[in-house]
Amino acid sequence: MDKLKMHTPDIAEEKFKKLAALFPNAVTETKNENGEVVRAIDADVLRQEISSAVVEGTQERYQFTWPDKKRSVVLANQPIAKTLRLDRSKSVGRDGTQGCWFVNDVLHMF
Repeated sequence: MDKLKMHTPDIAEEKFKKLAALFPNAVTETKNENGEVVRAIDADVLRQEISSAVVEGTQERYQFTWPDKKRSVVLANQPIAKTLRLDRSKSVGRDGTQGCWFVNDVLHMF
């Protein structure tokens, strides 16, 4: 029997591998906050590789931003090891009836 992996994949690592395969010149090394050497993408080299026109700084463009946006993108790409569990006492059916839930469009009452 195969065991289920109880965490999401590391999306950032998958994207890094894809970028590294497409743009090997953009791969570099740097030190993280713990002083360990880690692989990274050199954004300047990547920009040169993918476009002849680069928008930077205060140059006008359409964008959606908020404080800590960069941090939220990094956090969203990290794997998680948490599982959602059904709490039948708080469950509400599609029609608003408490204690109902559907599995494969079959109504179950408890």
